[in-house]
Amino acid sequence: MSSLVTRAPAKINLTLHVLGRREGDGYHALESLVAFAGSADLLALTPGDALALTVSGPTAGPAGPTDDNLVLRAVHHLAGRRRGLRAGRFHLTKRLPVAAGIGGGSSDAAAALRLVAELNGIALDDLDVIGAARATGADVPVCLEPRARMMRGAGETLGPALALRPLPAVLINPGVPVPTAPVFKALGLRVGQALPGAAHPEIAAGLDPEGLLAAIGPARNDLEAPALTVAPIIGEALAALRAETGCRLARMSGSGATVFGIFGHRSEAAAAARTIGRARPGWWVVPTLLR
Repeated sequence: MSSLVTRAPAKINLTLHVLGRREGDGYHALESLVAFAGSADLLALTPGDALALTVSGPTAGPAGPTDDNLVLRAVHHLAGRRRGLRAGRFHLTKRLPVAAGIGGGSSDAAAALRLVAELNGIALDDLDVIGAARATGADVPVCLEPRARMMRGAGETLGPALALRPLPAVLINPGVPVPTAPVFKALGLRVGQALPGAAHPEIAAGLDPEGLLAAIGPARNDLEAPALTVAPIIGEALAALRAETGCRLARMSGSGATVFGIFGHRSEAAAAARTIGRARPGWWVVPTLLR
């Protein structure tokens, strides 16, 4: 059988409200509108008896050791739930920055589950696949079917796909890895403590860009302020986006350091990416569409 191939797109938190820190498990309870970018890693699976992973690409080095990669963890979790599971050799072409707030590793893991599910004739809404995704990481379930939707709780509660119109955007990562734990530590919530703030806006299905911007403009990313204390360069990236013609909204994704700017037209996004890329050649700067 020939190789199976899928993309693992960047996950962008258009909003991220932290409601508080839950009693019992201590996880932070979130409400987040998630969309997915055209920018992506690429994952291929060659069916075979031995489970293995190789990694190449511009960000392969920072991705860490292959034997602890989330791709393999996800497959092991599914194999533990489904006896006789077929897999094989994976090859990951790593293009997305690592520890960047765009769910790169989670999207890679979800891509692995999609490929193995396809190989074994398992539906993506099968409880074993969902269970394996949840066991692998909080962001993996939302990446299984990468379409814009609301994500709540610690990632376990997903809303329906929203069929939003594509949003022209620019993604910037200033080259500083930002692990999630220090950002949540800087947020400083105790177990059982709530974080005050306005409620998340309701997001209707099928919104055009104007309607979506009107809905999410008053929203926020509650991790942006604590992330700025961990990596102040995030503020420079946001300022660079806000200075560009046509930028309608600039915000941080996830726990950083990647930021995104939404533009009125694809041509404006492309021009902004060229300008910022020339001024900051050490940054990862890409124009894209968010869906």
